[in-house]
Amino acid sequence: LDYHAQKFGFSNVDFVKGRLETLNELQDLEDRSFDVIISNCVINLCSDKQAVLEHCHSLLKEGGEMYFSDVYASRRVPTVLKEDPLLWGECLSGALYWNDFENLARTVGFRDPRLVEDSPITIESDDVQRCIAESGSQGLEFYSATYRLFQMPKLEPHCEDYGQAVVYKGTLPRYPSGWVLDKHHYFETNRIKTVCGNTFSMLQDSLLAEHFEFVGNWDTHFGIFDGCGNSMPYTQPFDRPIVSDEEGKTGSTKGSCC
Repeated sequence: LDYHAQKFGFSNVDFVKGRLETLNELQDLEDRSFDVIISNCVINLCSDKQAVLEHCHSLLKEGGEMYFSDVYASRRVPTVLKEDPLLWGECLSGALYWNDFENLARTVGFRDPRLVEDSPITIESDDVQRCIAESGSQGLEFYSATYRLFQMPKLEPHCEDYGQAVVYKGTLPRYPSGWVLDKHHYFETNRIKTVCGNTFSMLQDSLLAEHFEFVGNWDTHFGIFDGCGNSMPYTQPFDRPIVSDEEGKTGSTKGSCC
């Protein structure tokens, strides 16, 4: 730790050993003490995903966020595939159906899950393809997706319109011309953008507040915010070109977050 602290200039690093499903048992981790929790493609390997999300919600300060990538499915993965060791090794067996994940996130307190980016995962292993086909799940698709989950009790179940707007100042490091909150919100520097009440809160009541100017209040409600829907949010494979073998091939899947 001392070597890396000196080399990279960070001394606020600790390593804590434990299981994601039992983060609440680690005495070194205090509730409401973290601004951001980051995870990369490991929650799909956890047996109790609700426990993981609950503990992360408890650890975050109000206004904090969980920012993470993982693997999700277009439908519920059948039991025969969940128990297959080959698919576990490919990080596919534990993939949650995307809507089950979003509902689970809401259940534990992350009231408005925000999809940042996604890409379809191409199954290239003949063994994996055969395993999925033999289970009768040829229509099952997998996606790599990155989400933002904000710890904000005031967020509403749906995107409501209060006539509010924000202006990004261009002050976030490495993002002078614009910044992406999620898949549907790109903020161009110095350009006013209308937003729903939840987006307004995510920006105003978090560490992002100093980088935005805020227009409006909560006095008048104009109904549901235009464009708020609940269909599958991921870009389906036929909506974008798939990387060819000549452009690069690694492992038995493409588009993975791992």
